[in-house]
Amino acid sequence: SAGCCLVAATLLLITARRFKRARKLSCCSPAEAAPVGEGLAALIGNTPLIRIRSLSEQTGCEVLAKAEFLNPGGSIKDRVALRMVQEAFADGRLKPGGLITEGTVGSTGVSLALVAASVGCRCFVAMPDDAASEKHQLLLALGAEVQRVRPVSITHPDHHVNVARRRAAAEPPGTALFADQFENPDNTKAHLDTGREIWEQTGGRLHAFVCGAGTGGTIAGVSSFLKAQDPTVKVFLVDPSGSSLYNLVTRGVLYAREESEGRRLRNPCDTITEGIGLNRLTANFSRAKIDDAFKGSDQEAVDMAAYLLAKDGLFVGSSSAMNCVGAVKVARALGPGHTIVTILCDGGTRHLSRFYNKEVLAQQGLTPSITGPGLTFIH
Repeated sequence: SAGCCLVAATLLLITARRFKRARKLSCCSPAEAAPVGEGLAALIGNTPLIRIRSLSEQTGCEVLAKAEFLNPGGSIKDRVALRMVQEAFADGRLKPGGLITEGTVGSTGVSLALVAASVGCRCFVAMPDDAASEKHQLLLALGAEVQRVRPVSITHPDHHVNVARRRAAAEPPGTALFADQFENPDNTKAHLDTGREIWEQTGGRLHAFVCGAGTGGTIAGVSSFLKAQDPTVKVFLVDPSGSSLYNLVTRGVLYAREESEGRRLRNPCDTITEGIGLNRLTANFSRAKIDDAFKGSDQEAVDMAAYLLAKDGLFVGSSSAMNCVGAVKVARALGPGHTIVTILCDGGTRHLSRFYNKEVLAQQGLTPSITGPGLTFIH
């Protein structure tokens, strides 16, 4: 009947309008679509900034974190590796077929191995033999040549950084790049972009940034960018056991009590965390604009990792856990109502043999002991 046809036509028109509205919400027009990226480089950076619900609720602050484990190489080091290699190609220090060398506990090596493959280069990594074994296995799977060495002081010729430096020097002139992430200014430059992303993602509405330091590149680049935009943004270091940087920031002295005779158990820092902590001043760290520092213990980092997994489903690496320890300490120092940003440097899958190994943790007296929803394990 005419009435049925009118009803059907009306329903069809409503459905069409809803479909059109849904398409506007769910997809972009061709003119608005993101451009096609070029290979590996297009995947690096522009990581999400996420709110960590449990830490935000418990502290009364907005605790936000850059999810750097979503980079293709699984860590924030992808940014640094890409920048160092791009700059070396741009000024003629490296060409396709050349060799890239680095001394690292693992993550930078993984990133360099991927970037090297993407530009037709080879990769050599020297790493301490007490680093997580899965990092060694991953490097081999990515085609890198790996040499494991015993942990020694940077002044020793067999320190992994010095081994990598010699390997590059042994190649014919102009055919090898020693990445030198600790001293290379491209490290800091790469993290100016990280700082820019944080600024844009927060709309410039943040009160503090906190992270640990290994090479110092992240905290140097991010702090430089954020303070250039707003000098009132506070920047804090969180430093693990055995590292000297806390005393350098708070007292102007590069010294850790674990360096006393007979106290040091491991090198370079007496901590189960990997990738952070340092007992020398690097060129990159010297560029950081830091207001204050906090100490973080191994137990706090282990407990934080367990807490984030249980409460938020976030499976993070050891340095990421320490960064979140720092975020809580900053939140307590500033008080409720502040926005604090930190970094989730990498995920937990590279830390299974040590940081997430129950036997290793028990041997070191670090079995997780979190109970309830609170953050009582942070001191």
